[in-house]
Amino acid sequence: MKMISPENLDLTIAAAQFAALGSEQRLGVLRTLVRAGPEGLSIGELGARSGVSGSTLTHHMKILASAGLVTQARQGRSIICAAVAYADVRALSEFLLTECCADRAAPCEDHLHD
Repeated sequence: MKMISPENLDLTIAAAQFAALGSEQRLGVLRTLVRAGPEGLSIGELGARSGVSGSTLTHHMKILASAGLVTQARQGRSIICAAVAYADVRALSEFLLTECCADRAAPCEDHLHD
């Protein structure tokens, strides 16, 4: 998935990515991959670290991959999973916060950094 600026983030893409993150287990899997860094983890190690394994992990990885948030690649006999959409995840949060308090008559205090 290409990098998306928060100003041009299409609602459909944002909705799909938020939907992919709408499960505690999927969010946990993504956080585990983010913590692992760009090298990623084998599917077995991802399962051990995230507490999600087997067909459930496969299901969640398919949803996260469809949303463009993770990749899976075969390396020898292992499948390596990695978070790839750091910029997209950042753009999702900016998508929500970029217009913070835009409809208020008085400007908001900068409470985004609290």
